[in-house]
Amino acid sequence: MIRNYLLFFSALFSLVACGPKEEDFKKIPSIIYDLPVEVGNNVSIAYTDSGYLKAKLFAPLLERYASDARNQTEMKDGITAYFYSQEGKVNSYIKSKYAVRDERDRTITARKDVNVVNNKGDTLRTEELIWDEKTDRIYSDKSVRITSPDKIILGTGFESNTAFTKFRVLNITGIISLNQ
Repeated sequence: MIRNYLLFFSALFSLVACGPKEEDFKKIPSIIYDLPVEVGNNVSIAYTDSGYLKAKLFAPLLERYASDARNQTEMKDGITAYFYSQEGKVNSYIKSKYAVRDERDRTITARKDVNVVNNKGDTLRTEELIWDEKTDRIYSDKSVRITSPDKIILGTGFESNTAFTKFRVLNITGIISLNQ
């Protein structure tokens, strides 16, 4: 009987002594710890200021991450965001195939086939656009193409109000007149 106890405890001791060490846990990929804390489908988010609706964002898929390393909301299937006037009318909208919101900076970066259209029909096309919620501005340092009823402006770098009515292209590479 004592012999059985000795065999049991020696086997248990060898298992514990050969078990995982702290270094082994550090080898586990960090992706395991980088899982979303919230996931939503067909999400609608309203942005208001002083009782006025400023913007409404729609996303088919939303994943929110909240850790020291990553404090973001990722919208892998893209977004549509509408910007409103104080009268409640849509001034402009943004569509993209991907977007990520940095919770700390309060910016949304739209990527992949980004389109901005204002209520006059002017259209901006680019591959990346940033919406700064604090300053109520949109901007890009990528190539842009702005099409209006009378011309097309090509360039690199862009900034505007969210209504896309007061904009400027930072480095114009071409202007094509459509009035012939």
